[in-house]
Amino acid sequence: MILAAIGFTSITTELLPAGLLPQISSGFGVPEPQVGYLATGYAGIIVITVLPLTKICARVPRKTLLVLAVAAIALSNVLVAFSPTFAVSVSARLIGGIAHGLLWSVMAPFVARLVREFKVGKAMAIVFGGNNLGLAVGTPLSTALGSAVGWREAFLLLGGAGAFLALLALWLLPKGTDVADTPRPSLRLAAARKGVILIALAWPLLLLGRFTLFTYIAPFISAAGLPSHTISFALSIIGVSGLAGLWIAGITVDRQPRRAVLTATALMTGAYLVLPVLGGNPAFFVALMFIWGASLNAAGVYNQTAILRAGGPHRDAANSLQVLTTQLGIAVGALYGGFALTLGGGLLLPWAAAVPALVAILIIFLGGAASYPPGPGERKDLRVASPAEQP
Repeated sequence: MILAAIGFTSITTELLPAGLLPQISSGFGVPEPQVGYLATGYAGIIVITVLPLTKICARVPRKTLLVLAVAAIALSNVLVAFSPTFAVSVSARLIGGIAHGLLWSVMAPFVARLVREFKVGKAMAIVFGGNNLGLAVGTPLSTALGSAVGWREAFLLLGGAGAFLALLALWLLPKGTDVADTPRPSLRLAAARKGVILIALAWPLLLLGRFTLFTYIAPFISAAGLPSHTISFALSIIGVSGLAGLWIAGITVDRQPRRAVLTATALMTGAYLVLPVLGGNPAFFVALMFIWGASLNAAGVYNQTAILRAGGPHRDAANSLQVLTTQLGIAVGALYGGFALTLGGGLLLPWAAAVPALVAILIIFLGGAASYPPGPGERKDLRVASPAEQP
């Protein structure tokens, strides 16, 4: 649960400026688009630093590295809170971005070292619960905090929460497997393992589709003829359904991972394809939002578990590669969504999101057992009885 809370805090930190744009803009006297640098700089520095830092820190104990990353994110928030100028706040956010990339490159492999192989998927579902809550309520929470206490105080409170979690992690988390017993992370060797590249492409494509629609959900709702208050309602549905998806993933990922990931991805793509046709009906809209949120978050657990298993002894490097491609998927999704909105209008955004999702389905299906192998439940179902076993 500590790791889930850390995940929630880190994701909320990443999204915090989005809900505080007007307040930060007014506080520093800069245009709102310029405040966006607090988010783009954060994501950009992750892309640049995550792979080299994973290699540089290869021999640092995983627990130590995780605690330091959480502490650095907390420090970043505190520095933003006390920044005298906008330039200082951007620099402080870069510190947080570097720590964020390192945290998520360490988090999943650390969890995998704490549990037995057949329970890795369930453990990922628990940790990703915090991640999903951050995605679902990060922006609304930041907006509420900024309105209630001020944007500087919001960053300061989040920084305090991060510092507290760092202390708890230092005190309560086990050490895990000694890094001296594992091979030095090698991106080359990780990428050479069957399935790693395919998984590192499939999940970012799904995220690209998510942020194509999620970033511009308001224009879609308007184009579908739904009332404006539907926006906050839709975000709530996505958050609740995301938790449902994580629960489903937790009970299926270790026994039927291949069937489950194909089902989740197909449901997600189906929701995209149907939304422009039936999304104007409130009942269908709610149902499709629920399917979208549940299937996407379940797919996240399936893909995270798959990359760790495919990476084998080089799981740290494989996971770092996925952290990098994940950030690219999020960034490109927002750009691609803006292009689709300009070209086709809000109503066609789900169809634009369906394109990368369809490519992801092909990757998952064609990748076969090398990237998304069947689990114990599936192998038993798919086993063909020999003549001696047949009645």
